[in-house]
Amino acid sequence: MSRIGKLPITLPNNTQVTIGDNNVVVVKGPKGELSTTVDKDMIIKQDENAIIVERPTEQKRHKAMHGLYRSLINNMVVGVSEGYKEQLELVGVGYKATVQGNTLELSLGYSHNIFMSLPQEVTATAVTEKGKNPIVTLESNDKQLIGQVAAKIRSLRKVEPYKGKGIRFVGEVIRRKAGKTASK
Repeated sequence: MSRIGKLPITLPNNTQVTIGDNNVVVVKGPKGELSTTVDKDMIIKQDENAIIVERPTEQKRHKAMHGLYRSLINNMVVGVSEGYKEQLELVGVGYKATVQGNTLELSLGYSHNIFMSLPQEVTATAVTEKGKNPIVTLESNDKQLIGQVAAKIRSLRKVEPYKGKGIRFVGEVIRRKAGKTASK
């Protein structure tokens, strides 16, 4: 039995879940509305304030989807009730970030600034304090989308292991390498 799949999804008081035709799950809450289509073989039951995902057989395919769809529905419930937040830190001399509307402008040491258009569901803020690295904060109710946007921003200037310059997640540990040693 899937350890994650057999756990029930508890619903907060301010969220509503509807299970429609063809296993379309729609979750509504204070932070918005999300929907996904669950495989037709999976069985989704709704109690008073919990959702249970069950699999019909012990086939390998059903075992694989059991925990997956339970996690996807749980991520939607958490997203519409609490939301998700990612923070990226820009480490490097002269690295800057500014946000205008849904456009993120990054100065990352290249010969030109990078303008990145953000999806409507993602809101960004950039904070630059004197003596500290600039921090870009992304907020959204969709965990997959915010992770994809954060990974795209991070890929613009990956952290290099010698000086530690680049874009990293706040709290991320970077494995540093020793540089060349002088020869006599």
